[in-house]
Amino acid sequence: MKRRIDPFLIGLAAAVALAWLFPDPGASGGWLYPELLNKAGIALIFFLHGAALPLAALKAGTLKWRVHAVIQAATFIVFPLIGVGIWWWADGRIGEDLRIGLFYLCALPSTVSSSVALTAAARGDVAVAVFNATTSSLLGIVLTPLWLGAVIGTSGPGVPVGEVILDLVRWLLLPFAAGQALRPWIGAFVARHKAGVSRVDRGTILVLVYTSFCDSMVMGVWSRETGPTVLGVTVLSFVLYGVVMIVMWGASKGLGLTWSEAIAAMFCGSKKSLATGVPMAQIVFAQGGGALGIILLPIMIYHALQLVLSGALASRWGRIPTAS
Repeated sequence: MKRRIDPFLIGLAAAVALAWLFPDPGASGGWLYPELLNKAGIALIFFLHGAALPLAALKAGTLKWRVHAVIQAATFIVFPLIGVGIWWWADGRIGEDLRIGLFYLCALPSTVSSSVALTAAARGDVAVAVFNATTSSLLGIVLTPLWLGAVIGTSGPGVPVGEVILDLVRWLLLPFAAGQALRPWIGAFVARHKAGVSRVDRGTILVLVYTSFCDSMVMGVWSRETGPTVLGVTVLSFVLYGVVMIVMWGASKGLGLTWSEAIAAMFCGSKKSLATGVPMAQIVFAQGGGALGIILLPIMIYHALQLVLSGALASRWGRIPTAS
């Protein structure tokens, strides 16, 4: 059966094209007031995540510590260590903003929705996927800026870790907690309108992508970037995805995980979250100006690549009779 292109990927391309054609409204000082719009969008995204997530659903997967350890280690140890290698290798070989973006990609938490959806499609352990995808998002509020401070802060522009974490708590964690607190009253409404909530969530991310690229267009940053840059990041993202999947498969076999647990481990451990990455970048690299678009380029390319490759694997694994 022919696979349909994810409309969100088309939206991402459209948001970048719109920033190229009409950058002034979303640039600093533009009539969209991106300084306020971005913060409101970030808070809305995480409020909706909190309102939509039934934490009670995590109980079924909380005791499977081996698979939890594999997934979180891949997300916050294996990936960042690969990123450190890329950071050192790329010194002097590529632009500093793109170098930061590549490490930022590696330091991000895993996805929530796509990890769970792909695990379910491949007949993997959904409870494990829900538990780890959610845990990863919450841990990332602290661990991602710590990694950035440890690596970029020593030889790059510096990351004020304490200020960043406080900002992330204010704009990510508190709205998420508010959504959770209001679940008894709005949870049923959110569940009934899941498709609409998803459209609002994705639409808000597209607005953040648009404003993230506007400053770089106005400042002419992309005139220094060429097709080979995009191609190089795509190839590197493909290799990164493959290496982590191989590591996850080997770790799953070595620890004796069941096939369904291994599926959850590979999908959760290989993902990086654009939904978290774009809002977090707005806070972490608040002073980045025109560099923000280039910093976000690796996660945007990796996001598209991981959906295509993981979708193909989920379709294949879902047809395996023993995958349960």
